[in-house]
Amino acid sequence: MRLVGQVAVVTGGTRGLGMAIARGFLAEGASVVCAARRPHDVGKLAAEAPDRVLHQPTDVTDEQSVRDLMATAVRVFGGLDVLVCGAGTSRDGKVVRLSLPDWQETVATNLTGTFLCAKEAATHMVARGAGRIITVSSSLAGRVAVGAAAYSASKAAVEMFTRTAAAELGPKGINVNCLSPGYIDEGMGKRFSARPDLWEKHLSRLSLNRMGLAHEIADGALFLASAESSYINGHVLEVNGGLE
Repeated sequence: MRLVGQVAVVTGGTRGLGMAIARGFLAEGASVVCAARRPHDVGKLAAEAPDRVLHQPTDVTDEQSVRDLMATAVRVFGGLDVLVCGAGTSRDGKVVRLSLPDWQETVATNLTGTFLCAKEAATHMVARGAGRIITVSSSLAGRVAVGAAAYSASKAAVEMFTRTAAAELGPKGINVNCLSPGYIDEGMGKRFSARPDLWEKHLSRLSLNRMGLAHEIADGALFLASAESSYINGHVLEVNGGLE
């Protein structure tokens, strides 16, 4: 029960990897605000811990929506200890055919959304002199994938944003680290597991010879949210099965 009495906000927390992280936090005793435009599967979490789960409709690209999210966490549960910036999107397309709206939506959600959430959460955490901010990157932040220019660029930027935020907020008692998943059989990774012909091309790049599981990403988030990582700041934790 590493997070007993703590309050966490997980954006993108109503399905996929975000929901797996929220479930992991609940199992460790935290109260969790699952932020997303729609509730999706959050009812399953509410059934497991009805007094410690809340869905807050949120658009991470909208500053006021993000302010309302953090204020709700403080008002309902009494504080804000952990933020996980899990909301993300991907719009595939080679550079010559990638549309400007698709580029802008990807950057707005993945990068600007991370900035807005971290900024607003930090204002509450600074007042308390403590907090954990966990951004979410991707193995594609540092590896070339044809057709993923917008996604890869936004995630690479998230990693540098994390390091800079860590340098600024660390002296104020706030640890800022980044979780970088590889191929996971949940969320966006389902497209690979659903297509054996496509997945076989990537499997040889993994030293563990398998796709990751959602709870393994949640375990990484739990580590970064808990006291076990108290002396880690500005780090990118890759959870990718030894991806080349």
